[in-house]
Formats: sequence, C-alpha cells, structure tokens
Amino acid sequence: MGRKSNNRGQQGKKKGGKIMDSAQLARKILNFLDNNFGKEFNAKQIIKKLEIRDSLTKGAVEPVMHKLAAAGSISKSPRNYFASIKEPEFIEGEVDYVNPRFAYIRPDAKYDMEEDILVKEADLKHALDGDRVRVMVYPSKGSSGRIEGKVLEIVQRLRDEFVGRVEISPRFAFVVPDFKKMHHDVFVHKGDLKGAEHNQKVVVKITEWREEDKNPTGKIVRVLGKAGEHEVEIHSIMAEFGLPFEYPQEPVAEAEAIPDEIPLEEIKNRRDMREVPTFTIDPVDAKDFDDAISYRKLENGNFEIGVHIADVTHYVKPKTKLEQEAYDRATSVYLVDRTIPMLPERLSNGLCSLRPNEDKLTFSCVFEMDENADVLNYWIGRTVTHSNRRFAYEEAQENIDNQAGDFYQELTLLNELAKKLRKRRFDKGAINFETVEVKFKLDEKGKPLGLMVKERKDIHKLIEEFMLLANRTVAEFIYNRNKGKDTFVYRIHDYPDIEKLETFSNFAKKFGHDIKISEGTKISKVLNQLMDEIVGKPEQNILEQLAIRSMAKAKYTTEPKGHFGLAFKHYTHFTSPIRRYPDMMVHRLLQHYLDGGKSPDPEAWEEKCIHSSEREKRAADSERASIKYKQVEYMSLAEEKDYEGIITGVTEWGVYVEITETKCEGLVKVSEMNDDYYDFDEKNMRLIGSRNKKIITLGDKVMVRVVATDIDRRTIDLEFADNERKQKRRK
Repeated sequence: MGRKSNNRGQQGKKKGGKIMDSAQLARKILNFLDNNFGKEFNAKQIIKKLEIRDSLTKGAVEPVMHKLAAAGSISKSPRNYFASIKEPEFIEGEVDYVNPRFAYIRPDAKYDMEEDILVKEADLKHALDGDRVRVMVYPSKGSSGRIEGKVLEIVQRLRDEFVGRVEISPRFAFVVPDFKKMHHDVFVHKGDLKGAEHNQKVVVKITEWREEDKNPTGKIVRVLGKAGEHEVEIHSIMAEFGLPFEYPQEPVAEAEAIPDEIPLEEIKNRRDMREVPTFTIDPVDAKDFDDAISYRKLENGNFEIGVHIADVTHYVKPKTKLEQEAYDRATSVYLVDRTIPMLPERLSNGLCSLRPNEDKLTFSCVFEMDENADVLNYWIGRTVTHSNRRFAYEEAQENIDNQAGDFYQELTLLNELAKKLRKRRFDKGAINFETVEVKFKLDEKGKPLGLMVKERKDIHKLIEEFMLLANRTVAEFIYNRNKGKDTFVYRIHDYPDIEKLETFSNFAKKFGHDIKISEGTKISKVLNQLMDEIVGKPEQNILEQLAIRSMAKAKYTTEPKGHFGLAFKHYTHFTSPIRRYPDMMVHRLLQHYLDGGKSPDPEAWEEKCIHSSEREKRAADSERASIKYKQVEYMSLAEEKDYEGIITGVTEWGVYVEITETKCEGLVKVSEMNDDYYDFDEKNMRLIGSRNKKIITLGDKVMVRVVATDIDRRTIDLEFADNERKQKRRK
C-alpha cells in the first residue's frame, strides 16, 4: 500500500481546542467569507465551519464579526448574518477536468493569469473537460492554497457525444464512457437504445442534464458493435475525437466532375519543367504524392534543385463544397490502420497526386545551389511537371548505399547537399529531436502480428531538408516583401519557458544526465548534446517525449514570429497541401502576392489558423490513441514473460514503466505492491519502503510482467517481476 510522505510526525497532528487571538480569528473569518462569496453566515455557522472547539474562541467569534462589520471589512444583515464585501473577478476559460473531485479552469490569455483556477466538482455546474465556461473567481485563495472559483455558465460545450460501453439492466441502461476525463455514466431510457445490446460499444448523445441530477441523460445515436473487435475499436476512437466516418457526397461529386486533361492554355501560363528529371520519394504504402524533387546540372557548374508541390488550389476553389469540407477537416488523419483524408480520393490519390509518368500542375520553389549547398538564387511560381520515377524510401536509400540503380547519382548528390543544409541548421541552433515512432504489422482482421520501431535514414532526412528549405524560403520571401506587414500564414514555435526546461532538467538528472539550463544558456546546444547522449539508450523515448512537452507548442498564425526548434527567423507550411489546409492557405496568399495583390485583412486568416491548429491537435491525439490501442492489444496477446523496462513516472497511486522492447507504457499500482508499505516522496518523485527502505525512482531499470490489459481505457497493468504474489494475467 502507498501513502504520502509526512515528515511532521506526531507534532504535526492537529490538536483540538487551540485558542486563537482576535487577530488570528479575524483573518480566519475574513478568509472563510471571501472564499464563500455570495453566501451569508451567522456566528454559530462560522464556529461549525471553522471547526472551533474551545469555549473562549467560540465566545469571541460574534464580537470579532461585529467589529469587522463596524470597520467595513464585512457586511452584516439585520438578522445578524455576515458576508464578504470583496468583489470577485469574472473570467472565461477552458475546463481541464482532472478527476471526479475537481477540475482546473485555464483562463483565456487576455486575463494574464499565471495560475489555473481550481473548481470543486459541486461548483462545476456539470461542465465537462474542454468546455468553455464563465467563472467567478473567489477573492482569496482557498484551503488548497490555490485560486478557487465557481462556474456560473457553460458558454460552449466541446462535445455532447461520447463513446462507451452500454450496460443494460431489466429496468434501465447506462453508457460507461471510454474517455478518461468523462467521470459520469450516461443514463439511457430503454426506448433510446437504438437496438444496442448489453456490452456493445456505442455513441451516446447527452440530451439533458438537470442541475439536481448526478448523471446526464442521453440517447444512443450509433451502435458501433462488439467491444474488442478491431473495426469497432477504431470506430470508437474516430467517434471519440469527432472524426468523420465517410466523405460527404456533394464534395465527392464536385471532385468527380473535374476533368482529367490539363488545358493547353493552363500550361502556357506556367513554367514548363516536364523535361527536367523529376522523382518522388514516399513511404512504400503511400498513394498521395504531394511533393517531388527535380535535379539538373547547370552550364555554370551549379545545380538546379526544384521542390515541386501539388497545386491543390487550382482544383479546390473558394466557396465550393470541396473547400468547405477541406477547411472543416483541416488535415488528413493517420490512424494505425487507415488514413482519413482531408480531400476526396479523386484528388488526393488521383488528380493532385504526383504519380509517375503523368503531367501534373504544381507550385514550385526552384533553387540554384552550389556544391556547398548555398542558395545563390531562387524562383517561386506555378509550374507543370512530370515525375519520371516513384521511389519508396527504402528503395532510394538502397540506390545511395549501393551506388547503383535509377537516379543513384542524383540521389547521392542531393544527399550530400542535404547533409550540409542539416549541419548548417544545427550550427545555427536548430534542435535535433529524433522521436521514436512505432509501427504495427497487422493481419487482415487488424490483429497486431508484430511491432517495429521506425528507423530514420539519410533518405528521410534528405526529403526533410529540402522541404524545410522550400517552406523557409516561401516564408522569408513574403516577409521580406513588406517587412512582415503583408498578411500571411506562418508556422511559429515560441522560445521555451525556462521554468519548464528546469523541470525537465531535474527529470533528466534522475536518468543520470546532468544538463544545466539558465537564462544565459544556449538551450539548443544543451538539448542537442543530451539528444546525442541518449541515442540507443532505454530512456531515449521518454526523454525525447518530455523534452518536446517542455517546449512551446508549434502553431499556425498570421503573426510573423520565428520558429525556435528549427532556428528559422520565419517559417511556413507550403509542401503538403493534399493533407494540410494551412498549406492551401499559403498557396492562395502566395499566388495573390505574386499577382500583385494587396494584403487582405488578417482577422479572417487568423481565425482559420486557430481552427487549423485545433484540428492538428485533434489529429495528433487520435493518432496517439490508435497507437495506444494497438499497444494494449499487442501486450494482451504477447508472450507471458518478464520484460525489461524503465520507470518513467512515480505517483502516489503507482509507478509508470515503459517496456523497452515494445515502447508500451503501463502502470504498477502501489496497492498491488505487497512486499512492503510504500511512502510517496513527492519532492524527489520516488517511493520508499517503510520496512525494507527500498527506493523506487525515475530512471530505474526494472523487470515487469503484464497482469491486465483494458482496451476500453487503453491501459496496461503491470507488476514488478520480483513481487511476492504471482498474478495470473487478466484481459
């Protein structure tokens, strides 16, 4: 069992009947009334609420309250009830529903509040995670030591539909939501089951939640099927994050009506680059090829490198159903077994895809470079191109390694240039985050047969560097036209918060890595040294993930700020318009300025940037959820054996361990650790055995075994391999 460490001993115990002087009592009464703004109390109620036990202090309460009222510090009613006179603050913010007992409200940026507001469950007014709410902030901090408040109004619900498992009894039914931050089951009348059967996965829509009711009432709007089946679980994730199940018919019809042929007049208006050797390099299973690279040697000995991007906005016009749907989706979503595309297949895999041996309309950055990878000149504009070859990453890498095969000389030279671009970028302060990605091999029913860690080779970095070069060049081209006054879509990444980095630094020390971070430190240099140190080590994945979390989040905006992580003064997304709506925005604005247009009002573009950033987060969260689901399923099917792992988190309730072999994280519950009673040392993030003095802390290498997996909650329960009680695995 676990308990929180308490070093006060017997002296720290409260002693009933402690006598307070008048000043102490007055402060306590004032603080209590301020934290119960809007309520009135008489002396008897105050004595009870403040748990005053000794007779002397009890007798002093009413006189002290009268003195406070006479001094104008509190108000007094004719009935001898007293209340706070302080004015509360009213703010709006977003709910972070932490657990069933309380939530935090993240105030909007305009209020400039450094601390989130704690709201107890009884004062939430049934607000749920992600909802926008209006909050009354109490004038003084509460007993928690934090700013507290009360929800007055739910301004906007984030969602009213939840995925869960239906439980049917003879008289009523409930849906138990999968979402960890939804802490209430949803009551469903028998007539609103939509044919769902006991234990099936469903989507339930909340229809009513009266203030006096503990649970909301809802109706089932979609029956997903039997829990645990691959298709059902993937659909559950899609429904949980509000992802579309199918593409609407109207935009599909618009796409189908677009002719295949490129009009001769359109070709005449573009730079014709069809004779320049061009190829695409993508994952082996990709179908939407939105970027290609061309190469030729110039007569002056320099190289012409073209980065050619699918000209999606030629086909997707404003105020069409295609445009509306692309904007709403804002990004393609890549789940573990499928792609949910931003554009219909006719465009994404057909008209816009830079398939080999087909003429295609493109938007291009064409660079003149020397052998040192210096850009001597560049041109930006619309082109028509023709891809001569489609490479998978592995195939192109093989041609470089073997110095043989199609375009091996061009690939080799491009690789040398990319390495120079990459080195220059890191020399200028870019951060080398090489995140670990896992990929599953699935059978025809979606069952995971194997798990592999994706390996990033030179060919991946080659494509990355030329895409970065094109994105940066476009951003700087627009910025330099009018010193950043022209409305444009930038991809920005703010300088990290020093406090967060110091927290990360302390965490890294637990793994034996001493990194010093202060105001004067060159952050990128320190982080790059750490990234180099941890390559191939068990802690690599967790430290990379935590380093990224300690950074500011990259986002889209019309503000011409820089990109800290890439060490670019200006940056945008230009290279993936088939799968990202912001790239379509960039193409439209870029052509507008190339045509001599004036800067449009930024407000509408900023709104689109905010929407795109929100959709990007939704996509990332759903992709992670689908990977986590497969990790849980994989571990439920994996061999029953002891696994080596590394402790990635220590809490009062348990120890989080990442299994080194599979990169899956699970929890060892303190309640299951029966070899001793463990105290939680919060300051040092460790557990200490009361009798054996065994210390369990971050970074420890441990052996664990799987004892339970829960696909609904996407959790893995572990136990330490040396635990006295051997448990049988449960699913």
